[in-house]
Amino acid sequence: MNQTNSIQTSSKQLIGTLVWSVLLATIALIVFVLPAEYGLDSTGLGKKLGVTGMAGYSVSALSSETNTPGQDYVEFPLAPFESIEYKYSLSAGQAMVFSWTAEGELVFDFHSEEHGTEPEDAVSFSAGRSAAEHGTYVAPYDGIHGWFWENRGAQEVTVKLRTHGFYDASTTYSRSGAFTRKIEPGNLPNE
Repeated sequence: MNQTNSIQTSSKQLIGTLVWSVLLATIALIVFVLPAEYGLDSTGLGKKLGVTGMAGYSVSALSSETNTPGQDYVEFPLAPFESIEYKYSLSAGQAMVFSWTAEGELVFDFHSEEHGTEPEDAVSFSAGRSAAEHGTYVAPYDGIHGWFWENRGAQEVTVKLRTHGFYDASTTYSRSGAFTRKIEPGNLPNE
């Protein structure tokens, strides 16, 4: 009889251990893995723990290019409640240095769309309200990368954008539709 009771106890312990293991693995998946690897944070704990988006996109710290970098300077006057998007075609790992300023605060969103995806699948890298932003961007994948600006003020505001990077074209998206412009490597266009 002792051997039978011992086998039953061992089976119950095994089942209990299995149940606890599955429960803990599920919690780890929900709290750590999904927020870190896929940005899915249904509980909000991933953000509080600082693990949301940890995997991110992986690009090399150094890449060599065969082409000369392009330079671009554009200005967009935006009437009250008018918006515009301006994006560059970049391949994965290609970099762009940027600086934009405006005469007043704008709503902005720097985002990118991977080739082959829908616009609603765009990834946002920086968004908010500001009159300026400066930095460096390295494309995590092939696609179009750039800004959305909207003037929510009562006065016209002009946004001025200067970039230097490994692109050969830009596309403007406005109420008039999409317009693509070839950018030649070399000096800045006349300001």
